[in-house]
Amino acid sequence: MLEPTHNNELPPIPGKRYFTIGEVSTLCAVKPHVLRYWEAEFPQLKPVKRRGNRRYYQRGDVELVRAIRGLLYEEGYTIGGARQRLTSEDGPNPVAVMSAVSDSLKDLQAAKSLLQLDD
Repeated sequence: MLEPTHNNELPPIPGKRYFTIGEVSTLCAVKPHVLRYWEAEFPQLKPVKRRGNRRYYQRGDVELVRAIRGLLYEEGYTIGGARQRLTSEDGPNPVAVMSAVSDSLKDLQAAKSLLQLDD
């Protein structure tokens, strides 16, 4: 839906919980200053900030950056148009839902492996 075809050429997202701004920049083919600008323009993009205001993006954030990138660079939306497209989706945000499902699946797999060790 929001994933344009060009995003298939981007590297796969590793199975990590948190990514630095440099890693997200590489994964999404967008410079770090652009990511910081998009944080101000898109209210959905809110990476966790820790020590010294360092940004840590979660998988859902990376997927959202890829969706924003696709809307702006591939589909030709303006910043305002892309913002409106992301907020006007009917129902829950698909990127957020997929991220939550992915995180839950990883947690369940970790719990399963812990339970198998106790047998």
